[in-house]
Amino acid sequence: MQSTKQFWFGIGLGVLGIVLFSSKAVMVKLAYTYDVDVISILLLRMVFSFPFYVVIAYLYRNQNKSIETEKRDYAWVFFFGFIGYYLASYFDFVGLTYIKASLERIILFLYPTIVLLLNKVFLKQPITKIQAGAIVLTYFGIVLAFFDELHISGAGTITGGIFILLSALTYASYLVGSGWLIPKFGVMKFTAYAMLVSCVCVFIHYSLFSETDIFSYSWEVYALGFLIAVFATVIPSFLVSASIKMISSSNFAIVAGIGPISTIVLAAIFLNERLTLLQLFGALVVIVGILLVSLKKPKKPKLR
Repeated sequence: MQSTKQFWFGIGLGVLGIVLFSSKAVMVKLAYTYDVDVISILLLRMVFSFPFYVVIAYLYRNQNKSIETEKRDYAWVFFFGFIGYYLASYFDFVGLTYIKASLERIILFLYPTIVLLLNKVFLKQPITKIQAGAIVLTYFGIVLAFFDELHISGAGTITGGIFILLSALTYASYLVGSGWLIPKFGVMKFTAYAMLVSCVCVFIHYSLFSETDIFSYSWEVYALGFLIAVFATVIPSFLVSASIKMISSSNFAIVAGIGPISTIVLAAIFLNERLTLLQLFGALVVIVGILLVSLKKPKKPKLR
């Protein structure tokens, strides 16, 4: 039986992982103040992440070896690595050139509702009445925060919001589609493979379309690239995996509600961002909605 001490340790790991993940948007916005373009900072993130995932892929190469995999399974790994970590990251980084880090996290936090909708459409999984109401509540919160910011910052908010929404959609698609692949490969092995695919995609993107010299930036850009890779990508991915294993995914979904809050706090400290009262209320509505979405329908007791 799980001890109370172990449970709270799992909670602590989850909170730390979510806060580190949330710091990514803030550090990307800080990098943009040094006139770095989107693909360059994304490249630095992947360059510094790449060695870690190579090592992980090697260490876990024999994980789930007893389960037979086919060539098409590896094709799907490539596809979901492409959309889940390359496209989702690219859309997110582009969106951050237009909108505040705190608003980015609020919009990105929609991905659990998108997962539910995609599961309903493609996998015919039912949505409970509580979850349906929560989805409506969540999008209402987004509308409040988004249109208030639109009134303040202008049309660029629409462009940024669309890119962040695309990021949430592609990441949710990755979560839905990868669900049946993870049992075949194992969590660590699958994640490492998918991340390596995304790294290669970014390398190709940079080599084909970028005209900037990656060695021309100040040391602060490289430091931020390293921090984004290690402390906002690699380390939190392990912390989150460990937390879910210790406290369950349903409990972790509640812990994840700290994500937008931590981003708002970090953005206020390091970027001097401020949300209006209406935006804060919208963020609260979104968080409550996501927590309700995460509630599972209780199972009916079996008759004996």
